[in-house]
Amino acid sequence: MSLLPYTDTKPQGAADFYFAINATFRFMLRRFGDAGFTEWLTALGKEYFAPANVLWKNGGLPAVAQYWRDFFAAEPGSDVDVCESGDAVEIHVKKCPAISHLKKSHREIVPEYCRHCAILGKARAESAGLSMQLTGGNGSCFHRYGAAGKFRQNMSDVAEVR
Repeated sequence: MSLLPYTDTKPQGAADFYFAINATFRFMLRRFGDAGFTEWLTALGKEYFAPANVLWKNGGLPAVAQYWRDFFAAEPGSDVDVCESGDAVEIHVKKCPAISHLKKSHREIVPEYCRHCAILGKARAESAGLSMQLTGGNGSCFHRYGAAGKFRQNMSDVAEVR
């Protein structure tokens, strides 16, 4: 059973969806600024992902790990390792499918693109009684999930896309 908050009949999504995400982020940043972008993503993390967040809360770190395995299995072109230890889940994104596809397609990527994973991840983790931290970006990053208060997100640790 997949822990993803949506169902789909195909094994992987369409990479061109990343074009729409990039354009949406550009619109939100221009229209509402950094604060509005952050507020919108935080609400999305808490509200849209609420069913999956409840599964994380009830299933703990094994549910977080399974979610990310399912998620990246459905993302075309990803190269990701998800590792569980007793007190953390570590996700090493060696090749981000979104950044890779956007760059390969010669798209102008919003510099703040990678921040969305940190903002959504933090909101989702907090909703599940956990904490999250992201470091890196621009096509390769490292996520960590653990008990509440274990990890703290510093946005200066999230690289801008170049």
